[in-house]
Amino acid sequence: MRSKKVFWLIAFALITTLVLAACGASPPMPAEEPAAEEPAAEEPAAEEPAAEEPAAEEPEEFVFGMILVGPKNDRGWSQAHYEAGLYIEENIPGARMIVFESLNPADKPEATVEGVVDEMVAQGARLIFTTSDEFEEDTLGAALKYPEVVFISSSGDDAWAEGQDAGVAPPNEGNIMSQIEPMKAVAGCAAAMATQTGSIGYLGPLINFETRRLVSSTYLGARYCYENYRGLDPDDLTFTVTWIGFWFNIPGVTLDPTEVVNQFFSSGADVVLSGIDTTEAVVVAGQRAATGEPVLAVGYDYEEACDEAPDICLGVPYFNWRPMYLETAQAVANGTWEQGFDWRGPDWENLSDNTKTGSGWVPGPALEANPEWAAAVEDFISKLASGEVNVWTGPINLQDGTEYIPAGRAATDLEIWYLPQLLEGMTGPSQ
Repeated sequence: MRSKKVFWLIAFALITTLVLAACGASPPMPAEEPAAEEPAAEEPAAEEPAAEEPAAEEPEEFVFGMILVGPKNDRGWSQAHYEAGLYIEENIPGARMIVFESLNPADKPEATVEGVVDEMVAQGARLIFTTSDEFEEDTLGAALKYPEVVFISSSGDDAWAEGQDAGVAPPNEGNIMSQIEPMKAVAGCAAAMATQTGSIGYLGPLINFETRRLVSSTYLGARYCYENYRGLDPDDLTFTVTWIGFWFNIPGVTLDPTEVVNQFFSSGADVVLSGIDTTEAVVVAGQRAATGEPVLAVGYDYEEACDEAPDICLGVPYFNWRPMYLETAQAVANGTWEQGFDWRGPDWENLSDNTKTGSGWVPGPALEANPEWAAAVEDFISKLASGEVNVWTGPINLQDGTEYIPAGRAATDLEIWYLPQLLEGMTGPSQ
């Protein structure tokens, strides 16, 4: 029995081995020794977050005020100042202009320079331009009230060391004025070349030193060109000035400029020059020319004044406040401003560059359509630029016949600025 039992045990083991082999089972492997652990590689140190670029700092706000006597879109004096303010905003990062329009007895009789200044200072204004000689006295008071604010009185002379009011201005008040007198002489030249009747009308605002010297510069330019380019006797030239009483029409207060221009044309003038802030001279000339009348006009103040009626416009002498205003604003913003009187004339080398010249002349389509007139005006400009011609060279007499500038001598800046009367040969009141 024992042998049989052994036989079956051997047979069972053999069968089991065959079954396991058929199933692909691997014979058990001897246990391996655990491998020696390699030292763990050091993890790279966590990177420091990249330092963020500092955000670009906002430019410090620079607030300045602009007080206008008329609307900012008058196509004249006030618009020229307003656009100079926009020029500051474009060229000084952070600059912001506060504008007050039409500070005059007709539009805002309740408003005062002091009240407007109070509001502007409350809003942070560090510089305030007061842009009319009507504001000169009140600007002085405002400057005394706010010594930490810089005030620029445009067209005033309180800060002129040689002026009649020298020493009046406090240290924080200065003056800026474009020297437009040479460009007004060019305007007079254009009118003298164009007139066929020998009669020129001048639409004046109110009477003061500024307006007398501007209209007289126009007259001197007209006389020169009438004689030297047309070969006519300048004493035969009729040059009439009518003052309306303010810089623009105030119904019931001033003469109506539209009526004045119509009267000029009806009385024989065929060219009218504007000396007021608005464009009635050009507009009325355009209306009358549309009916067939051979009339022409010269604009004033603003370089685009001819756009009102281009075909009859001989040109426009214009104020360019951009360079002087920008320089002033930059100096105030930088803390380097110093009091001064800036009466800056045209940059003859860059007469059409508004980043440089203090005043300019734009020839109008009516001038350019007549090559002989245009050539004479260009030659006159070149002579003024070179100094060959100075229309303020004597002999020059005042309207009452008094000698003002003796023969052969050029008038000084003071004599031009403070002209006490119109000149001999001009028709119209001096006072």
